[in-house]
Amino acid sequence: MKPHIICHMITSLDGGLHPSRWTASPDGNRAGWSTAYETIHKTMNADGWLVGRVTMAEISKAGAHPPAGPFDVSRSLHVANRDAKSFAIAVDQHGKLHFNGGDLDGDHFIVLLGKDVSDQHLAELVADGVSYIVSDGQEMNLSSLLETLGREFNIRRLLLEGGAGVNGSFFAAGLVDELSLLVAPAIDARKGSDRFIEYGQDGLAGKCELSLLSCDKLDDGLLHLKYTVKASA
Repeated sequence: MKPHIICHMITSLDGGLHPSRWTASPDGNRAGWSTAYETIHKTMNADGWLVGRVTMAEISKAGAHPPAGPFDVSRSLHVANRDAKSFAIAVDQHGKLHFNGGDLDGDHFIVLLGKDVSDQHLAELVADGVSYIVSDGQEMNLSSLLETLGREFNIRRLLLEGGAGVNGSFFAAGLVDELSLLVAPAIDARKGSDRFIEYGQDGLAGKCELSLLSCDKLDDGLLHLKYTVKASA
């Protein structure tokens, strides 16, 4: 069974992703907005969180350190830790992420990889204590990868926390169950600015439907919007 997926994000009023680029507001400040986001993250009681390659690279900050061969690695699944208190999961189709260890503040790293990733990269992940799952087809089969996460790591509830491309891919595949969106009293407005979700040239029209669950006014001028999400018929 795939985990229950909640996309949890914070944005400006125009969907911007990076608070450092937003306008200031007399109603609140960036520190308060970040604190509210993290507080809600914790109250959701998820078994882990998932981001894309670019976001995880900003977190891990490690460089390549490939081990010497020969390599004897599994081409499908490596489980380094099933019993972590939480899991930090990244989608990395081409095997570009590197790590300096197997966890982040107790959250165990799991990488979801494309079929053509090299044995050398898999061996590096094993040496660092990182778990991985390799997609079984040329295209990343997100549904199958989520099923494996649920089965092998007992992940039942998972927060999807960007970036825009990975969020869009999960919505387009009909894998998101809820959207939790914090909207800050700020505007980005830069030309070509990153949004919290994007998907190809045609977007998500006809791919999913959202129904409002709640709208709460929080401190620092924030609105917390919650929606159910279902794939379009």
